[in-house]
Amino acid sequence: MGSIKATLLGSKVRILLVLLLSAGVVVAGGFSLGLLGAPSVADVQNRFGDVTDETTEIETDLVVNNPNPVGVSVGDVSVAYDVRMNDVAMANGSKDGVSVGTGNSTVALRTRMDNERIPDWWVSHLRNGERTTLRVDASVTSGTLGRTVEAPPVERQISTDIISQFNSSEPRPVDADKPFVSDPVAYVNETSAQWGEVTDSETPINMAFEVYNPKTRPLAISEIGYTITMNNITVDNGTSDREHVIEGHSSETIETRTAIDNRKLDEWWVSHLENDQVTRLRIDFYAKMEFAGETFRVPLDELTYTKTVETDVFGTKGDAEEGASGNETSSDDSTTDDGESTSTETATKEGSTTTEDSTTEDDSTTTEDESTTTEDDDILALGAAAIE
Repeated sequence: MGSIKATLLGSKVRILLVLLLSAGVVVAGGFSLGLLGAPSVADVQNRFGDVTDETTEIETDLVVNNPNPVGVSVGDVSVAYDVRMNDVAMANGSKDGVSVGTGNSTVALRTRMDNERIPDWWVSHLRNGERTTLRVDASVTSGTLGRTVEAPPVERQISTDIISQFNSSEPRPVDADKPFVSDPVAYVNETSAQWGEVTDSETPINMAFEVYNPKTRPLAISEIGYTITMNNITVDNGTSDREHVIEGHSSETIETRTAIDNRKLDEWWVSHLENDQVTRLRIDFYAKMEFAGETFRVPLDELTYTKTVETDVFGTKGDAEEGASGNETSSDDSTTDDGESTSTETATKEGSTTTEDSTTEDDSTTTEDESTTTEDDDILALGAAAIE
């Protein structure tokens, strides 16, 4: 009797396994033959998360639409995820395995960018005329379908205009504010600035001042000093090493070179994000002058240059505050988002990336590129969405 039960039980188990295997073959075949709809990405939203001295978190929400009446689980899907700014790798990685339910599913991706990538991006931004192309790509390979598919990329333009408003023809008096000197001791009738040759280590700013001496005696300017701060972080200071003598009732153009130390830019980046993507640039000047046998240091307050630069890198800053969706999307009918982020600016004269899954824990693949490691099943939702 026991052998009969065992035989019947074994038969039932075999039947169940055959049915499950057959169902799997039917589902896989349905996808291969186009009888079942492939999942697609309905929406992509990116925003900055936590920022530390070393890393910046990039949060990505993917809305995946599965048109089928049952959930889809594909175990042999691999995806490569890549975030670039002007071809500078900011975040990338790879992962295997994906699972999506029916209808719309929102999956969360968390990627950590190494802040040491910021100086490289900054150099590319300046060399490209203060313009950056942000691009997010994903390539998907499915063994079940026997296909490799490039997911629709997300692309966004970012532009700034940091120093152009230093160009001015407004006359400004220079006061020594000394008891033995009548003010003003000089006028700065014109100022101009342009970026110099940007290198990996520094960002030069070439400046020129047209100075008029209203006195009858010559005015000697032995030194011009400057301090550059970005969100109160000193990114450089220095002095000129050339003396200028301006005869009475005459003008002379004084050229000086300032520079931003690119090694300080990762520290600035942290302040920029902590300040809601707002930076306050300030350049202060002073001059050492010799007049009537006396040498004195004069703060050039009228030449102080301040500029507020505001960015919205992913185009979702306002949406994040209001809890709304961002404007970076990819779908079956579109491959890029051509939205452009133009910085809001006002001026006055005075990579290693790690991705963590929020729902599951799986093995990760670390790329040899110095920019990323990925640990997130959520990336795979993008992979499944791109398989059509």
